[in-house]
Amino acid sequence: MSKICIFGAGSIGGYIATCLKKTSAEVSLVARGPHKKAIEENGLTLIKKNDEENHKFFVTDDVKKLDIQDYIFISIKAHAITNIAETLKNIIGENTCIISAVNGLPWWYFYKAKTGTALDNKHIETVDPNGKVWKSLNPEKALGCVVYPACEILKPGVIKHNEGERLSMGEPAGIKSERLKKIADLLISGGLKVPQKNNLRDEIWIKLWGNCSFNIISALHNKSLDEIGKDQELLSMVRKMMEECKTVGEKIGVKFNVSIDHRIKAAVSIVGHKPSTTQDLHAKRPLEIDPIIGSIIELGNKLNIETPMLKQKNNEIKQKAEELGLYTRSKIIDEITN
Repeated sequence: MSKICIFGAGSIGGYIATCLKKTSAEVSLVARGPHKKAIEENGLTLIKKNDEENHKFFVTDDVKKLDIQDYIFISIKAHAITNIAETLKNIIGENTCIISAVNGLPWWYFYKAKTGTALDNKHIETVDPNGKVWKSLNPEKALGCVVYPACEILKPGVIKHNEGERLSMGEPAGIKSERLKKIADLLISGGLKVPQKNNLRDEIWIKLWGNCSFNIISALHNKSLDEIGKDQELLSMVRKMMEECKTVGEKIGVKFNVSIDHRIKAAVSIVGHKPSTTQDLHAKRPLEIDPIIGSIIELGNKLNIETPMLKQKNNEIKQKAEELGLYTRSKIIDEITN
């Protein structure tokens, strides 16, 4: 029986947990506050379409209460992983796999990347300041994951699944492995679609394409995706940001298998949806900025690629978030993203 810890049982982590609960795995949750209390008292409820299901879990806010795990899903904001890296060591064994189900470029991105640049096998400062996560968790233990489900917490202990059932996964080295097959099979048996990719990095960038542009423009202007699609000025900004992102990605070997027009059309066809960055802003939660836009600027600077629109919007969203108390500046990150 595989032991699986979901570190961060929020909307996505909670959804993955409920899927895995239907399998042979032993699933435990790390959560905090009212959400943890509600799960302890009433279990975790998932609302999907017109169905409602409830699952009981062992939930804690102290990982020291858990055994060594076979798999750990990290489902917290990417910028917060630095703060929990040392703590996670308590449940990491020789064969533990770590799966970061987060937005933006993952902390392990350049491990065995073979881009032919000086970036290979080095950490990304905007994602992993001083390489703390890389050193603490060890990229050898990482499995890649791109998350597509859209979920939300309706109230503590209750998660609503809105759409999407796919988690694309892959080894950083692009190989097939038993550890990848094992967790993919478990997730599939829990009702998810889990394609195993030889080059997951391409898919990471396709999602990042939308995060670095639509998320930021939506948060700056409080617009839904379809509203952005009707505003030619905002749409022009989105297009420019995506062009700059694509140029950086292609320099490190990423293949964009869809056009910018297709990516934009798909996004603006979603009516009434505001991306997670805007949702976080409204809920007064810290914003994910550096992993989804700063990281691209950092790589562009290191590769001598100009990213003026990304830099402009990065500065604007940082200023807005800082004024609202939702972002803490770092001098080092400011320097490498200017």
